[in-house]
Amino acid sequence: MNSRPTLAVSIATRNRLIDLQSTLEEVARLDPPPDEVLVCADGCTDGTAAWVREHFPRVRLLIHEQAQGSIVSRDRILREAVSDIVLSCDDDSHPVETDFIARVKELFAVTPRLAVVSFPQRSDEFPETLRQADFGPSLQVGTYVNCAAAFRRSTYLDIGSFDLSFFSAYDEPDYALRCLARDWQIHYYTGATMRHHYSSKERSELRTHHQHARNEQWSLWKRCPFPQLLFLSLFRGFRQFQYACRRGLHWMIREPLWWLAAWRGLGLALKERQPVPWAVYLRWLHLLRKPEPLSAAGKGAD
Repeated sequence: MNSRPTLAVSIATRNRLIDLQSTLEEVARLDPPPDEVLVCADGCTDGTAAWVREHFPRVRLLIHEQAQGSIVSRDRILREAVSDIVLSCDDDSHPVETDFIARVKELFAVTPRLAVVSFPQRSDEFPETLRQADFGPSLQVGTYVNCAAAFRRSTYLDIGSFDLSFFSAYDEPDYALRCLARDWQIHYYTGATMRHHYSSKERSELRTHHQHARNEQWSLWKRCPFPQLLFLSLFRGFRQFQYACRRGLHWMIREPLWWLAAWRGLGLALKERQPVPWAVYLRWLHLLRKPEPLSAAGKGAD
């Protein structure tokens, strides 16, 4: 990456025009502004494309006539952007600090092995974060959150796309694992924050749980070395069932739906199997459970 990297703001949206309107207005107030803004309208039927063309003609608008999911949408944006860094937002999330863009550019410029960085969220989903003054130290982590993360685009193109078979959910830890296997780092940076208004429209907690649990299994069978994957597959399935039990009978009786979906995709997962070394997988599991404070060397040296 050159000494003055460029940055794109990316937004994947589906039938949440009111949220998108507010987010684009917030992006427009950033100073300095992003070098480009891309919006992927994924199967939108609420006039999103027409509104963006009329009110934000400089935004690069990508359109899927049929919904293809958030993962495919974000993959397309990363491939069609021309900037060095791509800041991934939801249509209901945006940077808080006016100079957010400058802070992120500087972070990537001084951290050569940084693949992805995520940011603390001030979210209505967790009201205490709206008033939180201190989000603690920056950390090296094993995953990130797509609605508040920035990607080094060249790394993404080199490693390959998110797992497009997932459709939605679990692409973050899966991609983070693949980055770690190639000696790239994932950071949680507390020097900048994102506001997440968290719209419930077009969201279903049960559907997300099923997609997350199914995709977790597919990721295991693609990335985890043998024979450890046998134990981890059973353990993760049991933990997902425990979670469903805590949510009540409505969730429990529907748990076999994702078991069947995972089984149906197991053949493809085995066909695409590319396990990482166990030492890397164990390191990733450790970072998921216990993120590590960044050393001075880890922040800005190769």
